[in-house]
Amino acid sequence: MVSSILQIVSLSLGVIGLVGTCAVTGLPQWRVTAFIGENLVVFENRWEGLWMSCVRQANIRMQCKIYDSLLALGPELQASRALMCVAVALEFLTILLAALGMKCTRSPVESELAKGRLLIAAGIMFILTGILVLVPVSWVGNTIIRNFYNPLVPNAQKRELGEALFIGWATAGLLMVAGALLCCSCPPEAEKSYRYAPAHYGKYNPPQPTRKVPSMYSKSEFV
Repeated sequence: MVSSILQIVSLSLGVIGLVGTCAVTGLPQWRVTAFIGENLVVFENRWEGLWMSCVRQANIRMQCKIYDSLLALGPELQASRALMCVAVALEFLTILLAALGMKCTRSPVESELAKGRLLIAAGIMFILTGILVLVPVSWVGNTIIRNFYNPLVPNAQKRELGEALFIGWATAGLLMVAGALLCCSCPPEAEKSYRYAPAHYGKYNPPQPTRKVPSMYSKSEFV
Protein backbone atom coordinates (compact mmCIF):
# COMPACT_ATOMS: atom_id res chain seq x y z
CA MET A 1 0.00 0.00 0.00
CA VAL A 2 2.79 2.41 0.90
CA SER A 3 4.72 1.57 -2.27
CA SER A 4 1.64 2.24 -4.40
CA ILE A 5 1.19 5.66 -2.81
CA LEU A 6 4.86 6.50 -3.40
CA GLN A 7 4.54 5.46 -7.02
CA ILE A 8 1.48 7.65 -7.55
CA VAL A 9 3.17 10.62 -5.86
CA SER A 10 6.35 10.19 -7.89
CA LEU A 11 4.42 9.89 -11.15
CA SER A 12 2.44 13.04 -10.28
CA LEU A 13 5.68 14.90 -9.58
CA GLY A 14 7.04 13.63 -12.88
CA VAL A 15 4.03 14.97 -14.78
CA ILE A 16 4.42 18.34 -13.04
CA GLY A 17 8.11 18.24 -13.93
CA LEU A 18 7.23 17.59 -17.57
CA VAL A 19 4.94 20.62 -17.64
CA GLY A 20 7.65 22.71 -16.00
CA THR A 21 10.29 21.49 -18.45
CA CYS A 22 8.12 22.38 -21.44
CA ALA A 23 7.38 25.79 -19.91
CA VAL A 24 11.05 26.54 -19.26
CA THR A 25 11.97 25.48 -22.77
CA GLY A 26 9.42 27.79 -24.38
CA LEU A 27 9.50 30.82 -22.07
CA PRO A 28 11.61 33.80 -23.22
CA GLN A 29 12.41 34.98 -19.68
CA TRP A 30 15.82 33.36 -19.39
CA ARG A 31 17.66 36.68 -19.40
CA VAL A 32 15.92 39.97 -18.62
CA THR A 33 17.03 43.58 -18.68
CA ALA A 34 19.03 44.78 -15.69
CA PHE A 35 17.91 48.22 -14.51
CA ILE A 36 21.25 49.64 -13.44
CA GLY A 37 23.11 52.79 -14.30
CA GLU A 38 21.73 54.48 -17.39
CA ASN A 39 19.05 51.80 -17.83
CA LEU A 40 17.03 53.39 -15.02
CA VAL A 41 15.58 55.96 -17.39
CA VAL A 42 14.82 53.52 -20.18
CA PHE A 43 11.26 52.19 -19.92
CA GLU A 44 11.91 49.03 -21.85
CA ASN A 45 11.98 45.39 -20.83
CA ARG A 46 13.96 42.97 -22.93
CA TRP A 47 13.58 39.22 -22.53
CA GLU A 48 15.86 36.68 -24.11
CA GLY A 49 15.06 32.98 -24.24
CA LEU A 50 16.18 29.89 -26.11
CA TRP A 51 14.07 30.52 -29.20
CA MET A 52 13.14 34.21 -29.28
CA SER A 53 13.73 37.63 -27.79
CA CYS A 54 10.91 39.92 -26.71
CA VAL A 55 10.78 43.67 -26.17
CA ARG A 56 8.10 45.36 -24.10
CA GLN A 57 7.97 49.13 -23.84
CA ALA A 58 5.79 51.29 -21.63
CA ASN A 59 2.15 51.38 -22.81
CA ILE A 60 3.11 49.45 -25.95
CA ARG A 61 2.26 45.91 -26.88
CA MET A 62 5.02 43.35 -26.41
CA GLN A 63 6.81 42.27 -29.58
CA CYS A 64 8.73 39.00 -29.94
CA LYS A 65 11.10 37.89 -32.66
CA ILE A 66 12.51 34.45 -33.29
CA TYR A 67 16.27 34.29 -33.61
CA ASP A 68 17.40 34.47 -37.22
CA SER A 69 20.32 32.07 -36.77
CA LEU A 70 21.40 29.57 -34.18
CA LEU A 71 25.00 30.69 -34.61
CA ALA A 72 24.08 34.17 -33.41
CA LEU A 73 23.46 32.79 -29.90
CA GLY A 74 26.05 32.28 -27.23
CA PRO A 75 27.43 28.77 -26.57
CA GLU A 76 25.41 28.45 -23.36
CA LEU A 77 22.13 29.09 -25.18
CA GLN A 78 23.03 26.74 -28.03
CA ALA A 79 23.81 23.92 -25.61
CA SER A 80 20.72 24.73 -23.53
CA ARG A 81 18.51 24.27 -26.58
CA ALA A 82 19.79 20.78 -27.20
CA LEU A 83 19.76 19.72 -23.54
CA MET A 84 16.23 20.96 -22.90
CA CYS A 85 14.88 19.22 -26.01
CA VAL A 86 16.53 15.98 -24.93
CA ALA A 87 15.09 16.43 -21.43
CA VAL A 88 11.54 16.82 -22.76
CA ALA A 89 11.81 13.71 -24.96
CA LEU A 90 13.40 11.66 -22.19
CA GLU A 91 10.73 12.73 -19.73
CA PHE A 92 7.91 11.57 -22.01
CA LEU A 93 9.58 8.15 -22.24
CA THR A 94 10.16 8.03 -18.48
CA ILE A 95 6.51 8.72 -17.66
CA LEU A 96 5.47 5.95 -20.05
CA LEU A 97 7.83 3.45 -18.40
CA ALA A 98 6.68 4.47 -14.93
CA ALA A 99 3.02 4.02 -15.90
CA LEU A 100 3.74 0.53 -17.25
CA GLY A 101 5.59 -0.52 -14.11
CA MET A 102 3.16 0.76 -11.49
CA LYS A 103 1.33 -1.80 -9.41
CA CYS A 104 -2.05 -0.05 -9.70
CA THR A 105 -2.11 -0.08 -13.51
CA ARG A 106 -2.81 -2.87 -15.94
CA SER A 107 -0.14 -3.28 -18.55
CA PRO A 108 1.24 -6.00 -20.84
CA VAL A 109 3.97 -6.50 -18.25
CA GLU A 110 2.55 -8.94 -15.70
CA SER A 111 5.66 -10.10 -13.90
CA GLU A 112 6.28 -8.32 -10.60
CA LEU A 113 10.02 -8.60 -11.12
CA ALA A 114 9.79 -6.98 -14.56
CA LYS A 115 7.58 -4.19 -13.20
CA GLY A 116 10.09 -3.53 -10.44
CA ARG A 117 12.88 -3.22 -12.96
CA LEU A 118 10.82 -0.82 -15.05
CA LEU A 119 10.17 1.36 -12.01
CA ILE A 120 13.83 1.46 -11.04
CA ALA A 121 14.79 2.32 -14.62
CA ALA A 122 12.15 5.07 -14.68
CA GLY A 123 13.43 6.46 -11.38
CA ILE A 124 16.98 6.64 -12.69
CA MET A 125 15.73 8.32 -15.86
CA PHE A 126 13.80 10.88 -13.80
CA ILE A 127 16.98 11.76 -11.93
CA LEU A 128 18.91 11.96 -15.22
CA THR A 129 16.23 14.24 -16.65
CA GLY A 130 16.50 16.49 -13.61
CA ILE A 131 20.24 16.77 -14.20
CA LEU A 132 19.63 17.57 -17.88
CA VAL A 133 17.34 20.43 -16.82
CA LEU A 134 19.67 21.62 -14.05
CA VAL A 135 22.79 21.87 -16.20
CA PRO A 136 21.59 24.42 -18.81
CA VAL A 137 19.67 26.50 -16.27
CA SER A 138 22.68 26.72 -13.97
CA TRP A 139 25.04 27.35 -16.88
CA VAL A 140 23.01 30.30 -18.15
CA GLY A 141 22.55 31.61 -14.61
CA ASN A 142 26.28 31.46 -13.96
CA THR A 143 26.99 33.32 -17.20
CA ILE A 144 24.50 36.05 -16.30
CA ILE A 145 25.97 36.55 -12.82
CA ARG A 146 29.54 36.55 -14.12
CA ASN A 147 28.76 39.16 -16.79
CA PHE A 148 26.78 41.25 -14.30
CA TYR A 149 29.79 41.71 -12.03
CA ASN A 150 32.25 42.05 -14.90
CA PRO A 151 33.31 45.73 -15.14
CA LEU A 152 34.29 45.28 -18.79
CA VAL A 153 30.70 44.51 -19.83
CA PRO A 154 28.65 47.67 -20.57
CA ASN A 155 25.60 48.25 -18.42
CA ALA A 156 23.34 48.11 -21.45
CA GLN A 157 24.42 44.52 -22.11
CA LYS A 158 24.10 43.28 -18.55
CA ARG A 159 21.18 41.00 -17.77
CA GLU A 160 19.48 39.59 -14.70
CA LEU A 161 18.12 36.16 -13.88
CA GLY A 162 14.75 35.61 -15.49
CA GLU A 163 11.71 33.78 -14.16
CA ALA A 164 12.35 30.81 -16.42
CA LEU A 165 15.60 30.01 -14.59
CA PHE A 166 13.86 29.83 -11.21
CA ILE A 167 11.15 27.61 -12.68
CA GLY A 168 13.90 25.43 -14.13
CA TRP A 169 15.62 25.00 -10.78
CA ALA A 170 12.33 24.06 -9.13
CA THR A 171 11.53 21.64 -11.96
CA ALA A 172 14.92 19.94 -11.67
CA GLY A 173 14.38 19.47 -7.94
CA LEU A 174 10.91 17.95 -8.50
CA LEU A 175 12.26 15.52 -11.08
CA MET A 176 15.06 14.35 -8.80
CA VAL A 177 12.65 13.88 -5.89
CA ALA A 178 10.30 11.94 -8.19
CA GLY A 179 13.13 9.67 -9.27
CA ALA A 180 14.27 9.04 -5.70
CA LEU A 181 10.72 8.20 -4.56
CA LEU A 182 10.24 5.88 -7.50
CA CYS A 183 13.44 3.99 -6.74
CA CYS A 184 12.55 3.73 -3.04
CA SER A 185 9.03 2.51 -3.76
CA CYS A 186 10.28 -0.68 -5.37
CA PRO A 187 13.59 -1.92 -3.95
CA PRO A 188 15.29 -4.64 -5.99
CA GLU A 189 14.46 -8.12 -4.83
CA ALA A 190 16.82 -11.00 -5.30
CA GLU A 191 15.47 -13.86 -7.31
CA LYS A 192 14.65 -16.83 -5.24
CA SER A 193 15.12 -20.26 -6.75
CA TYR A 194 13.17 -23.06 -5.26
CA ARG A 195 14.83 -26.40 -5.97
CA TYR A 196 13.84 -29.74 -4.60
CA ALA A 197 16.65 -31.22 -2.63
CA PRO A 198 16.07 -34.85 -1.70
CA ALA A 199 16.58 -35.66 1.92
CA HIS A 200 19.65 -37.67 2.80
CA TYR A 201 19.00 -40.40 5.30
CA GLY A 202 21.30 -43.03 6.68
CA LYS A 203 21.66 -46.24 4.78
CA TYR A 204 18.91 -48.64 5.69
CA ASN A 205 20.16 -52.02 6.72
CA PRO A 206 17.36 -54.57 6.85
CA PRO A 207 17.46 -56.93 9.82
CA GLN A 208 19.31 -60.11 9.05
CA PRO A 209 17.59 -63.38 9.93
CA THR A 210 19.29 -65.15 12.79
CA ARG A 211 20.52 -68.63 12.15
CA LYS A 212 20.21 -71.29 14.78
CA VAL A 213 23.51 -72.96 15.44
CA PRO A 214 23.04 -76.70 15.89
CA SER A 215 23.92 -77.78 19.35
CA MET A 216 26.55 -80.46 19.87
CA TYR A 217 24.57 -81.95 22.73
CA SER A 218 21.45 -84.02 22.43
CA LYS A 219 18.27 -83.20 24.28
CA SER A 220 18.68 -86.23 26.50
CA GLU A 221 21.86 -84.86 27.97
CA PHE A 222 20.05 -81.92 29.44
CA VAL A 223 17.62 -84.06 31.41
